Amino acid sequence: VQLQASGGGLVQSGGSLRLSCAASGFTPSYHGIGWFRQAPGKEREWVSCFSSTDDTTYYADSVKGRFTFSRNNAESTVYLQMNSLKPEDTAVYYCAVARLFYGCDEIDDYWGQGTLVTVSS
Repeated sequence: VQLQASGGGLVQSGGSLRLSCAASGFTPSYHGIGWFRQAPGKEREWVSCFSSTDDTTYYADSVKGRFTFSRNNAESTVYLQMNSLKPEDTAVYYCAVARLFYGCDEIDDYWGQGTLVTVSS
C-alpha cells in the first residue's frame, strides 16, 4: 500500500484547506483509515478516522465541527476538509491505514509522507 497525501499549504486563521490522500494497492480488507497530525515539538495525534467495520467516522474533540472526513472509494482517495482553521492546527498532516480497526490511535500499518499545513494568525 502506498499513500500520497497532498493539499497542505499556508492559510490565514479562519480559512479552509482540503487535504487528499490517494491510496494505491488499497483493498477493502483495510478497515481503518485516518488522518493524523504532528505539530512542532508535540507528539503525533489522530485527527479523524473512518472505520469500515462499523461504517463510522470519528473526530478528535479539537476538530469536531470544523473538519470533515470523506472518501471516494472509486478513486481510492480520502479527504479531510478543514474549515475555520486556527493557528493551533498548524502541523504536518499524515494519512494512515490499518487492516484491522481497533481505534483511531491504533491505525498504524502504512503511512503517507505527510503534508504541511500552516495557519497564520
